[in-house]
Amino acid sequence: MAMIENIYETMNLRITETAFELHLRKIYPTRNIVSMRETETISGQDCLDVQKKTDGSVNIIGEVATDPVASWMIQSAQVASKFTLFTHHAKTFPNLVTALRNSMLRTGVFKDEQTAAEQVVQVLNFNIHLVKDFRGRRYIERITECIPVEEKNEYTFDHRKEKTLEGKFDKFFDNATIYFTKQTNRELYKYHNVLEFVDDSYVLTNPISPENIRGMRENMNDTDVVAFDQFLERNWGIKPPKLPKYDENGNEIIESAPKAQPVQEQERVTKKTIDPEMAKRQAMQRAMMQQKMQERQKDIGKKPEQN
Repeated sequence: MAMIENIYETMNLRITETAFELHLRKIYPTRNIVSMRETETISGQDCLDVQKKTDGSVNIIGEVATDPVASWMIQSAQVASKFTLFTHHAKTFPNLVTALRNSMLRTGVFKDEQTAAEQVVQVLNFNIHLVKDFRGRRYIERITECIPVEEKNEYTFDHRKEKTLEGKFDKFFDNATIYFTKQTNRELYKYHNVLEFVDDSYVLTNPISPENIRGMRENMNDTDVVAFDQFLERNWGIKPPKLPKYDENGNEIIESAPKAQPVQEQERVTKKTIDPEMAKRQAMQRAMMQQKMQERQKDIGKKPEQN
């Protein structure tokens, strides 16, 4: 619930719960929040369909404790909002992926394990893992980032270049090996800890991926972008590129560097920008100095009178 304070107030919140537990409308009465729960006659899927038509920006799933709720979470994270928050009781990040995958299979949304896991990985960006120790302390143990592995086309057509039958068979078996590896042992995602709690203090470990950095900066205001860029450069030495600026009509503002002007052009511009009053005073001073110089030359040119 404390994360709500860090979400911009311009973002509308849409809550889906199996039982009302968060009570966010009472905690944040000034926010645009709509909370729904399923009943005997209205299913959770119906609630989610209604929320899609209420201009929501953030979907919050109270607790992914059952298989249908996991399906709602995947659906809302893919198409219904900017991002989705939910809670789960998995102990490790691989266990979280496995539990959500199994829920998708049990609900009948997917039939293939690999396809279900791939859909789960696409919606998991960060996992904030909380721990409550035996002393009763509750703290964030780690923040884990999930990085989906994009499938690359590694097949080749080198068999066409081979002139012998043995060479063609070798190239064919190379492609067959790649195919069966993808079907049986394909790596769907990588994960690493961005922050860890070590010796009663938080330690930054691995930098955030460029894809998530870009997505985070695109959804920040200008003040937060500057602070976030300073954070990245200070801790990981990352300097993100500048974000494009847009005018009131949504058109991108292109800033071009000023062209170097020739020396004569610069002098002409400088002369034009001089204050007229200042130029007048300078002209009077030059005239007075010339007059004094002329009088001095006349005095020097006079000869002394002889008695």
